[in-house]
Amino acid sequence: MSEAELKHIAEDYKWGFADDVEPELKLKGLSEDVVRAISEAKGEPGWLLEFRLKALEIYFQKPWPTWGPDLSELRRQMGDFYYYVKPPVRDEARSWDEVPDEIRRTYEKLGIPEAEQKVLAGVGAQYDSEMVYHSIKEELEKKGVIFKSIEDGIKEHEELFRRYFAKVVPPTDNKFAALNSALFSGGSFVYVPPGVDVEVPLQAYFRVNTEGFGQFERTLIIIDKGAKAHYIEGCTAPIYTTEALHTGVIEIVVMEGAESRYTTIQNWPVNMYNLVTQRALVHENAYHMWLDGNLGSKVTMKYPSSVLKGRGARSEILSIAFAGDGQHLDTGGKLIFAAPDTSGSIVSKSISKGEGRSSYRGLIKVPQKAERAKVNVECDALLINEASKTDTYPYMEIASETASVGHEATVSRLADDQIFYLTTRGIPEDEAAALIVRGFIEPVAKELPLEFAVELNRLIELEMEGSVG
Repeated sequence: MSEAELKHIAEDYKWGFADDVEPELKLKGLSEDVVRAISEAKGEPGWLLEFRLKALEIYFQKPWPTWGPDLSELRRQMGDFYYYVKPPVRDEARSWDEVPDEIRRTYEKLGIPEAEQKVLAGVGAQYDSEMVYHSIKEELEKKGVIFKSIEDGIKEHEELFRRYFAKVVPPTDNKFAALNSALFSGGSFVYVPPGVDVEVPLQAYFRVNTEGFGQFERTLIIIDKGAKAHYIEGCTAPIYTTEALHTGVIEIVVMEGAESRYTTIQNWPVNMYNLVTQRALVHENAYHMWLDGNLGSKVTMKYPSSVLKGRGARSEILSIAFAGDGQHLDTGGKLIFAAPDTSGSIVSKSISKGEGRSSYRGLIKVPQKAERAKVNVECDALLINEASKTDTYPYMEIASETASVGHEATVSRLADDQIFYLTTRGIPEDEAAALIVRGFIEPVAKELPLEFAVELNRLIELEMEGSVG
């Protein structure tokens, strides 16, 4: 990316600032020595080091994807990234006053402490490779709710952690799940005891600061029988002329009769490769929703998935993707029906502007044993101008004769007559286009908590500036 392109993009991406923070430790290159050094720096038990080393072997054995966005440039750069960057923080803080000033100011700019006070039950804040802050409301802690960094989850709840870790997304799942399994650092460990209702969301915020960096957070969430919880994830990073890499793994277990929601608002700069594996295992009469918002990045490959394991399990996947110049967002969802009387839906909304490209990629799998399964898929694409592109790749494997399956897809362009009508009512052209786009994504955006829906609409308005006319 040229300096001129960088300057133009930085004018619209206010989160592109970088901090003058000197890391305590930086590890470059992809090797067994780096994996061992990460494990040693964290003081991990022997079984976890063995897990990491095996995962690294699997990564090198797994082929690169031959489908989806072009990853050839990333492949050439894999030896050049910093794979672990430890910020200058001794212990994970429980109060913002304990966070070093230069790092705390970053999260204040992002509005995280303010949001914690107003609308959140707990917050985790990751800076490069480590969680620098984690806190949960005292009343939830008294009820047995666990909201820790992944590292503290391993140390303080090892038996519970090992029972579920890498069971939903094993290293063998795909090349980037293996890479994360070898290098993971940071992320959250959440456990909600039976019957406990976490009425206000928990949130984790992932911030990248170092140039040429790969971030590999890992999150494990267990919602026990009859419990309820909502987890929100946000992400930003500086804009650099060099590429960066984000490869996360999210594992969620939703036990019998429980309800779970996972919301992602990822707003990466255009130098980021965003390659993420997210999967939920949904048990009998349980419910899980993925609400997935994707803005920015150079390339995104992310397909939230649910395995409906128990009778009566339900899941919804709601997805938004906005691709601008130089971006390819390949997103969608997967629903695997593994029990009778299960149901699910996917609603995917994508917007492409400039020379951006958005792709829907989805999988519906209904084996013969999933009797009376019900599923509906709706994927809609909106093209802002002539150069923008969209693709749809729906895969359906239906073996049950009693399944009810529906699929519809639409592609439309931003209509001149709609813009004209709104401008004749005194609405400027850019605002008119943003208004139409907000209406297009409304079925997904309305599921967001109010504060985050307002933020998403504001981000859409920023993306739409200068898109028409």
